[in-house]
Amino acid sequence: MSVLVAIAITTGILSGIWGWVAVSLGLLSWAGFLGCTTYFASPKDGLKGVGLSIATNLSGVFWAMVILKLSSEFSLEIIGYIVTAVVAFFMCVQAKQTWLNFIPGTFIGSCATFAANGDWQLVVPSLLLGVVFGYCMKSSGLWLKEKLDVTPKALSAADDAQ
Repeated sequence: MSVLVAIAITTGILSGIWGWVAVSLGLLSWAGFLGCTTYFASPKDGLKGVGLSIATNLSGVFWAMVILKLSSEFSLEIIGYIVTAVVAFFMCVQAKQTWLNFIPGTFIGSCATFAANGDWQLVVPSLLLGVVFGYCMKSSGLWLKEKLDVTPKALSAADDAQ
């Protein structure tokens, strides 16, 4: 079995479970999938990938709230565009920090916040659990591949035993 098929199997199963968990807890299932996507796209694997995904998603939520708050303070629409431009600059520049160097994760967190009309209290747990589910999807897929992979050495040893 290929790694892709193994991860696809566990991702399919855990996606269904995530949908149920999200509804049961009153979370945004789509935002959880964004958190999951952040983990899968992260340049880091394992717990470092989880940390990087969470840090960048949360920074994106923060920056979105800055844009929403500052834009609402002014009645001129152009001010909102200027605020967005300046904040987007900072969203990219923060990537100088190693723990914030995954710019897409920042923009994913920001976009989720905009899509939820600034309801960061709902977005944050949805993203966080989504990242955890992404980690579980990939790691359980790798585990499944390892368990189901029958190497030629193991096969010949089994043949020799017969």
